[in-house]
Amino acid sequence: MEGTSIRATTTRVCVMNSTALKFKQNYLSFRKSVLLRSPMDTKSISQNSIRARQSTTTMTETDYKNELKIKDQGIKIRRRPPTGPPLNYDGPFEFRLVNEDDNTPRDILEEIVWNKDKEVSLLKEREPLATLKKELENAPPVRDFLGALRKSHLRTGFPALIAEVKKASTSIGVLRKDFDPVEGGAACLNVLTDGSFENLEKIRNAGIQCPFLCKEFIVDAWQIYYARTKGADAVLLIVAVLPDLDIQYMTKICKTLSLAALVEVHDEKEMDRVLGIEGIQLVGINNHNLGTFEVDISNTRHLLEGERGEVIRQKDIIVVGESGLYTPSDIAYVQDAGVKAVLVGESIVKQNDPGKGISGLFGKDISP
Repeated sequence: MEGTSIRATTTRVCVMNSTALKFKQNYLSFRKSVLLRSPMDTKSISQNSIRARQSTTTMTETDYKNELKIKDQGIKIRRRPPTGPPLNYDGPFEFRLVNEDDNTPRDILEEIVWNKDKEVSLLKEREPLATLKKELENAPPVRDFLGALRKSHLRTGFPALIAEVKKASTSIGVLRKDFDPVEGGAACLNVLTDGSFENLEKIRNAGIQCPFLCKEFIVDAWQIYYARTKGADAVLLIVAVLPDLDIQYMTKICKTLSLAALVEVHDEKEMDRVLGIEGIQLVGINNHNLGTFEVDISNTRHLLEGERGEVIRQKDIIVVGESGLYTPSDIAYVQDAGVKAVLVGESIVKQNDPGKGISGLFGKDISP
């Protein structure tokens, strides 16, 4: 069949140097944007600090048992921010881990998540969940994210393309008048929001028809409702951050709102956790090692081998390959492993000829 992949025979090796450095720089940039975002007035910050301290409670026996359960799940990111747990959390409280050492983040990702907790807590005071639910009546209609991936995969014989967009611009990327990502072969877009949904709204209002994935560090169910009011068709749930109870709860909310949930894993333990949760339809395998920032796309094949791959096929789960995919041989390699979609960075849509960039990635023109 035309377009089907050929088993890649080239030995896969870890990619460090420039790729890992770029990934680390992206996270540093991401952290800076979190820390420098729209400063609140002094009174607002002071009130929030007082409320946060007041919200800290003594650990109960149930809390302790839940904490042990979460540790058994291998959660990598501690979720309690330096000032205490977020206020008015819209979801299970199972995930609140106690900082055993101190109030200093252990790494970049943990710092991002802690600040995200505080950011969301402030946003929820301004716009409570009850208000968001009313705004859903005026939200743009949901587009079928899963359906778009399946349709593209069947049409081309290649993994469906989810193209990343970090900044909406009229000079580069998807807001250019001469570029329609759908015409270029993209099935969906992955839009980086990081708290500010201006990018998502701009792209949605520009009339681009393919479904959008909201790329946000989701730590609270409130964010899912907020993303929907801004026009998101899918959201990202990172297993390294969320315990099983939260993933179950959040995926149910997504189904209620007709949103797709891309559940992202990095290793065997995270994959096993996800496969034990009912109702998961879309799993992303990120080939970045969170500890070393190295990239190894053989991670995708490893996580799809044997019994895990069989369970995925039985459950008809769509697997998305993420990170380290730059050439037709990379695409063929992960497709041969069982991937039906790929998420690729914004380098494609920023090219002078994005359509040519897409065909170069796949080794063939995949436009409709």
